[in-house]
Amino acid sequence: MQQSSKASKGGSGMRSIFAGVRYEHLLAGVAGGVSSTLILHPLDLLKVRFAVPDTGRVPTNGLTAAVQRPHYNGLSDATVAIWKTEGIKGFYKGVTPNLWGAGTSWGLYFLFYNMVKGQYQDGQKNQQLGPGKHMIAAAEAGVITLLVTNPIWVVKTRLCLQYDTVGPSSSNVNNSKRYTGMMDAFAKTYKYEGIRGLYKGLVPGLFGVSHGALQFMAYEELKVAYNAHLNRPPNTRLTTSEYLACAALSKLFAAVTTYPYQVLRARMQDQHANYSNLRACIRYTYRFDGVKGFYAGLKPYLLHVIPNICLVFLIYENFVPRED
Repeated sequence: MQQSSKASKGGSGMRSIFAGVRYEHLLAGVAGGVSSTLILHPLDLLKVRFAVPDTGRVPTNGLTAAVQRPHYNGLSDATVAIWKTEGIKGFYKGVTPNLWGAGTSWGLYFLFYNMVKGQYQDGQKNQQLGPGKHMIAAAEAGVITLLVTNPIWVVKTRLCLQYDTVGPSSSNVNNSKRYTGMMDAFAKTYKYEGIRGLYKGLVPGLFGVSHGALQFMAYEELKVAYNAHLNRPPNTRLTTSEYLACAALSKLFAAVTTYPYQVLRARMQDQHANYSNLRACIRYTYRFDGVKGFYAGLKPYLLHVIPNICLVFLIYENFVPRED
């Protein structure tokens, strides 16, 4: 009887976690993530390429042949160079895993975030949480989402860093580092590097959870503060321009605060480099590029993520119906 009682309590506990789940949060996140990624992927590709160092400044081993990377003198030069050497398809390298990753990440993030937030609210949907609990809820959702999606981001980064005819050494790149598409990249990464290869960049990614936590905390607090300023109830629906302003400001705050993790993650996921660990990656970055190296690619990143997050949050806020 005691065992059945415990089982009953355990079952009711699991049911209570999922009782208030609204799966439109998942669908809204997927819709927002996929839509924004499809439109803005070229800027994401530019960010990744600017984030990694030029040839000769990365550690390699005997299994990794050096590739002659193209050198870009700014965004306009990079755009012209990619167009000339790779054509329009060059701007969409890695778009398939990016779509999968963005849709999955935003869908799961919004789902888990609202599940955790609902637990803190204890069923009181109109109860306002403080900045601390908003950050904790966002951080918990971020960790779970990252553990699920990190292999997708590895593949996306590697496809973005696959160059066409940029130098005589490019044809000598080990076949294990040349990919014909998303599934081929998954298969080769697992075959030659194992599960560890699919989870490269996980540690800086976990540090990057603070990015989402800061962003969601700022977004929630901006909405509440704006409604309070207008003497309106805290859960009052905002206008499109108000949502866009809150999303842009919260993303800008989080991006500038935490950007170095993006550089470190991209460099550790780079198939043309072989950093032994995060500390080595930090050391190499600082040695060759100084402090500014940790902000490589910031400009295309901001050009990408500000409209990206505005689209995601706008679609999300208008997709999910409000609760009274």
